[in-house]
Amino acid sequence: MTAREKEYRVDYLARVEGEGALYIKLRGSEVVDVKFRIFEPPRLFESLLLGRMYYDAPDITARICGICPVAYEMSSIHAFERLFGVSVEPSIRSLRRLFYCGEWIESHILHAFLLHAPDFLGYDDAIKMAKSQPTIVKNALKVKKLGNEIVTLIGGREIHPVSACVGGFYRVPSKRELLGIREKLVEGMKITGSLLEWVADLEFPEFEQDYEFVALRHPNEYPMNEGRIVSNKGLDIAIEQYEDYFAEEQAPHSNALQSYIIGRGAYMVGPLARINLNLDKLHDHTRDMLRRIGFKTPCRNPFKSIIARVAETYYAFEESIRIIDEYVEPSRPRVEPVVRAGRACGCTEAPRGILYHRYDVDSTGRILSAKIVPPTAQNQKRIEEDLKSLAPEIVRLPHKQALWRFEQAVRNYDPCISCATHFLKLEIERE
Repeated sequence: MTAREKEYRVDYLARVEGEGALYIKLRGSEVVDVKFRIFEPPRLFESLLLGRMYYDAPDITARICGICPVAYEMSSIHAFERLFGVSVEPSIRSLRRLFYCGEWIESHILHAFLLHAPDFLGYDDAIKMAKSQPTIVKNALKVKKLGNEIVTLIGGREIHPVSACVGGFYRVPSKRELLGIREKLVEGMKITGSLLEWVADLEFPEFEQDYEFVALRHPNEYPMNEGRIVSNKGLDIAIEQYEDYFAEEQAPHSNALQSYIIGRGAYMVGPLARINLNLDKLHDHTRDMLRRIGFKTPCRNPFKSIIARVAETYYAFEESIRIIDEYVEPSRPRVEPVVRAGRACGCTEAPRGILYHRYDVDSTGRILSAKIVPPTAQNQKRIEEDLKSLAPEIVRLPHKQALWRFEQAVRNYDPCISCATHFLKLEIERE
């Protein structure tokens, strides 16, 4: 290694889901190579679906992730319902949003306070952070537990729920059951408001990029299960048009495909993208909280994604309470679909961003092909570009601080490497 060479290594990036590595090479102050390596062996879920019946897809795809199984279930369910022309009762639709709220709560809080917040305060992990911030960590765990309670009540269990199906649910909760958790949700919303104020006071690095934010947008509500795919740079398409505008490529250094917008390149999905594109669809209390803490859109600083993530958690409580108050038990838990051959496309907002499913099925509903594009695969290129832009400044920091900041930049995206197929080994070489 010459005098102009400098090498940084982190064997494993902690506080992410999955296994991978990061390589950064500089010559002087010039960044010549950035590789976000994902070396976790492919799990081949798309191949596992081949030959299975359409109704198997929700339960199989839910096993892709233990943090966001609802998103995988619902993307597949919506895909088949669009193909089969299924129309569910308003109560079933509301329960699905409540189901999603539970997942957003448990996933967002897990990442924001147990995985990401330690970065801003200089702690190696949440256990060390809890020694000086016990109330924050305890409150975060209380909130996460409430998200799991919602998922359990609707889905049958908190990890890999089993109740959702094409046409509705195998079982729906009673009004009494939902009212039984309402008081706890009111308290959870209050706690989350204090957590949101806390994260807003963190010290954020000065860093902005000209991102293309991509998310669903619905005319009447903050997006979860339905809507069109839009961006801040003019994209506005139906879900069925996804593959006309988005493509994937195999990077030699990664076992996960990397997504890009055809003719335009990398883009960002997730809570920061959603809130930038859908601020006007948040409920009043959530918008008031954001005004109170001084959060303004468009926000182009990815380090502030933690604010967007906790704000969405606050919204999920507000939405959950609204749904419970207005809930009327459906006349039946599910409708039987009329199966037909064709292509089924679905897209919902997983905690980390849009999650696209596409299936081809025959006239009996047997799956002939399957394609799943998880949020982390869509953010991979954007992560690499952030690291490339940050590197010239970061490498001026002392060695340990530089490593810390690179890891923090990756965790801005809450990467679920396992979902992307799919720890990070960080290696920075400077010549």
